[in-house]
Amino acid sequence: MLSSVFLTATNHLLSQAGWARARLQAHAGQTARLSVQALGDIDFCIAADGYLAEWSAAQAPDVSLHLLVGELPRLLVDGLETAMRHVRIEGNAEFAEALGFVFRHLRWDAEEDLARLFGDIAAHRLVEGGKQLMDQGRRSAQRAGGTLAEYLTEEAPLLVSRHALPEHAQALIALRDDLARLDKRLQRLESRRRP
Repeated sequence: MLSSVFLTATNHLLSQAGWARARLQAHAGQTARLSVQALGDIDFCIAADGYLAEWSAAQAPDVSLHLLVGELPRLLVDGLETAMRHVRIEGNAEFAEALGFVFRHLRWDAEEDLARLFGDIAAHRLVEGGKQLMDQGRRSAQRAGGTLAEYLTEEAPLLVSRHALPEHAQALIALRDDLARLDKRLQRLESRRRP
């Protein structure tokens, strides 16, 4: 399921990017495994036309890409380029570099897809409206995060502010030292009490 969704979506993006297919065609027949922590592995190979094809074999792939499941939200919000910075890549260096470059620079042309359904003008307006909505959502989330951080540091001090952190750290060090001295005193008193 995950494999077919990944291959279909990536091949759709590749259909809009001739430069990416041309770059991958040089690696036709090579294999890769994308491991997404907790979700499983996606095995694929590069077809002669530069698209991705399903691949399953007992042998090791030419390149392995490892993505933590925690990076998936970043993929959805910031795009492939940002998420690819957090992917660990192993294997054939030339093929790995080509895959990394393609995945970092592959973009979905939503306006082109929407234009087929609604026409050029409506597609343009939908995409612009979506961008504005995303920007407003991002700004709202940043404001809410700032407000929550202020509340947790000032109103209900569950967190320590940056300005108070050095003072708090010094107080913790002093407390640790005081406890160590108290522990030593207790040990001395106990040793005196024993016959």
